Amino acid sequence: MKRTHFDSDHEAYRETVRAFLAREIEPHYERWEAERLIDRSAWLAAGKSGIIGLGVPKEFGGSGVTDYRFRHIVAEEIARTGTTSYGAGLSIQDDITIPYITHLGTDKQKSRWLPRMVTGELIGAIAMTEPGAGSDLQGVRATAVRDGNEWVLNGQKTFITNGILSDLVIVVVRTDPNAGSKGFSLIVVERDTPGFSRGRKLHKVGLAAQDTAELVFEDARVPAENLLGTEGRGFIHLMENLPLERIGIAVNAITSARAAYEWTKNYVFERKAFGKPIGDLQNTRFVLAEMLTEIEITESHLDRCVLALNTGELTAVDASKAKWWASELQKRVVDRGVQLHGGYGYMMEYPIGRAYVDSRIQTIYGGTTEVMKEIIGRDIAAEFK
Repeated sequence: MKRTHFDSDHEAYRETVRAFLAREIEPHYERWEAERLIDRSAWLAAGKSGIIGLGVPKEFGGSGVTDYRFRHIVAEEIARTGTTSYGAGLSIQDDITIPYITHLGTDKQKSRWLPRMVTGELIGAIAMTEPGAGSDLQGVRATAVRDGNEWVLNGQKTFITNGILSDLVIVVVRTDPNAGSKGFSLIVVERDTPGFSRGRKLHKVGLAAQDTAELVFEDARVPAENLLGTEGRGFIHLMENLPLERIGIAVNAITSARAAYEWTKNYVFERKAFGKPIGDLQNTRFVLAEMLTEIEITESHLDRCVLALNTGELTAVDASKAKWWASELQKRVVDRGVQLHGGYGYMMEYPIGRAYVDSRIQTIYGGTTEVMKEIIGRDIAAEFK
């Protein structure tokens, strides 16, 4: 089935992204995976090639293009090349930190941070998760207390994507411990802030080159002007950005599933068993048929979700549906792909092997599958109250 989701401008941009990955990322990716860290030069190269910060307004250094289909193109090409650790970091920059600053920042904040985020000079991160608080953000214990013209932060964060390389971190903190959900705020902490330190670079099951870290705040003093958005509305700000964050994960999931299918399809018609390609065995054809059908149905739905996101009509509930379904499908497709590769599927030199370990986190971060279903279920139950 021919997709009509992209037009000629998107396809022209695809060529730019493809050339960028071939030139700047693919030749170095194996080394980065081994070293468990991507060079900062990769971010600067992305800035020069127009791969990050497209949605930033022109007056702050971007192109002002808010059509998410261009980000979709980037996700497809990263999935095709299997450079998912690199893509994970870019997603934090383009789907979370830049939109937060673009939508919530003052003109002074935007002028200060956005131009250098577009060029890749500044790498962003968001710090929500804590050792005792994951999907339930009501459990956040990190605090910020106003002291004159500064905020004083204390607490710990963990599982922070871009945690090592980040130059600015949007930190979720309690600014009023007695206000419940209205007591959270977002504060931007910059590199080299006194009292801000980085703990371990965490050794994950997959996404080896993507730097994930613990962050520690011990009487970290931040200028009062680094408050992002409105004091006490941090929880609301987080909820407002969830459709973009979760559709980003869903898009990454389905593009990775498609790549895994393509690798597997090509492999089974090259590999022979019992005197013929294993793609000619009925079971193999049935598995491929299931994979392709589920992928195409999900692609069709996600294409609609991306268009709804572009027009501001995508709800948090619909994004939750897309996120859990696409990420669970990714796991199934990749697992089937490994099985059809046989022993070679378990080798990290094959892209399907790396996809196997990289895909497992998709149903966890950004809200677990179980939390997504709870959000959808509450919305259903609300019809009867």
